Amino acid sequence: MVGLGKAKDILLKKALIILVALVLGIVIGLLFGSRSPLLVEAADVVGHMWLNALRMTVIPLVFTLLIVGIGKAASMARAGRMTARAIGFMIFILWCSSAMAAFVTPALLQLFPLDGDAAAALQSALGAAAPPGDVPPFSEFLRALIPTNAIAAAAEDAVLPLMVFALAFAFAITRLPEAQRVMLDQFFNALADALLILIQWVLLLAPAGVFALAVGVGANAGLAAFGALLHYVLIVSSVGVVIWLFSYILTYVGSKTSPVAFFKASAPAQAVAISTQSSLASLPAMVSGVKAMGVGDRSADVVLPIAVALFRATGPCMNLAVAIYVAHLLGIPLSIGALAIGVAVAAITTMGAVSLPGSISFITSIAPICLAMGIPIEPLVLLLAIETFPDIIRTVANVSADMSVTAIVARSEGDLT
Repeated sequence: MVGLGKAKDILLKKALIILVALVLGIVIGLLFGSRSPLLVEAADVVGHMWLNALRMTVIPLVFTLLIVGIGKAASMARAGRMTARAIGFMIFILWCSSAMAAFVTPALLQLFPLDGDAAAALQSALGAAAPPGDVPPFSEFLRALIPTNAIAAAAEDAVLPLMVFALAFAFAITRLPEAQRVMLDQFFNALADALLILIQWVLLLAPAGVFALAVGVGANAGLAAFGALLHYVLIVSSVGVVIWLFSYILTYVGSKTSPVAFFKASAPAQAVAISTQSSLASLPAMVSGVKAMGVGDRSADVVLPIAVALFRATGPCMNLAVAIYVAHLLGIPLSIGALAIGVAVAAITTMGAVSLPGSISFITSIAPICLAMGIPIEPLVLLLAIETFPDIIRTVANVSADMSVTAIVARSEGDLT
């Protein structure tokens, strides 16, 4: 855990540097943008060069990670009935989480809309973003769901058809003889590792890229940018709070554990989650917590580690909430078909992004949702700088959901006293 703590400290320092770059860029743009158009133009060029470097990694990384994630889940599921049941239940929760965001996020934005002046200023500041692609009617979306050419789908940022191919390909790999399956698993794991190194190189330049893009935002939106960022944190965090509260209801219905008892059992793990923003660091406290709830050693030692490795209940809902917020920020109306596409992509991408560092996971999970829904991804790099704050809610809710699923599976297996 010492090494994990050092790694977390490094990540927090990087997040702080990116946050400082964001604030400094907005301030510089606010103070000097109107007097130095050349500065704003130069910053825009630098920022978009970095953004393009980030974007070039998204499609291949998502494709590869999805294959690796399905392979990992299938390998675990072969371990026994309890494992297979746990993974199946986790996948069901992920889809419910994603669907919930499609209803809750627009409702929150309707109840607590962004100030009109701030929205207009930011739309002006982000006006250089590439126009979104057209989202087809739902009937056409269904016809195009199966790609005729997977390579063309990747080239055209047709994310969901590409994911359909990736899922089919990943499940096909699981049916191969062991020697061939292991060979392909090793190949795609190595490919994913190489792509992760590439995106880490790009993210090393994140402070410069975020600063450059923030200069333009500060020059055009001014102080309204800070209000919008605060509004974003509150809206997206509220969606995560819904999952946290839902874990109490789910635990009561599925394991007959009262909310008070669940709170007492999960409080130590939640405290660790708040301080570390890491589900893995919270694992020892989670194990102690579920055992205090009456979960047997068999379930605690099997289901809970699988949950930490494969399951992030807040992933689909909060990732989709970010995409919906960006659309709201830019004044892009979202049809029912676009929301349905977002629900599907958000649920599927979570399977491949569980073990990734926060900054990489933020980009690789949310950019595909935006691309699939026809939403520009440019604002994501600014939101990346303040992801530390919603990430606290993400971790607390994930920890609670992990413990909830473990208790429910334990009861279904007769391992809950």
